[in-house]
Amino acid sequence: MKNLILNIFLISVLISCGGGSDESDPIPTPKNPEAALLAFPVNNSECVEGTNISKTNSTILFKWNNSENTDSYELVLKNLESDVITYHIVTTNQLSIELLRGTPYSWSIISKSTSVKATATSETWKFYNAGDGVVYYAPFPAEAVSPVNGASVTATNNIITLDWSASDVDNDLASYDIYFGTTASPPSFNTGLTNSLLSDVIVTSATTYYWYVIAKDEQGNSSTSKTFEFAVN
Repeated sequence: MKNLILNIFLISVLISCGGGSDESDPIPTPKNPEAALLAFPVNNSECVEGTNISKTNSTILFKWNNSENTDSYELVLKNLESDVITYHIVTTNQLSIELLRGTPYSWSIISKSTSVKATATSETWKFYNAGDGVVYYAPFPAEAVSPVNGASVTATNNIITLDWSASDVDNDLASYDIYFGTTASPPSFNTGLTNSLLSDVIVTSATTYYWYVIAKDEQGNSSTSKTFEFAVN
């Protein structure tokens, strides 16, 4: 009788402590990768720390901070003169790439994980790869802020505002010339603007428009943006 009571007591203890359960620990939910923080080349800078390999080319060591929940990184590099984009996949937080000297580039990092489909993208930074004898650099090509490239917009009273952004290594941006129209090679529309904004632009519904920006600095250097387009509803 005592043995029976003892066995019942032990079974009760095992059940209450989970000893008799076949349940396993829950599998943790994979986490999405976080965006990397860029480190070098510095944004809006002249990169002079590369290794020259010829009169036209040099290598730059790109660096960024490791991001959480990340197994690999994709470095997205764009030549801002030719608009050519290249993609470089690595598992470390740095990569050496051969570049053209005296040329503007932009770069960003996409963080990826083998556990989830989601990715995270860093900020996009611009820099000039240093060239021989270059004292002043042309501005970086302007980017459309509004309307964004490929957008469909609704105009208020057939009026829109063109908004763009531009930067310059030498911090001596002086003016902008705007080309705007309904053809893929739009004509000159407004010149000598000192602000990166053009208001009261008249448009017509059900029409596609094209525009680009020439940014100029105080030294007479200039850069031409890509041609942007948008449709008016």
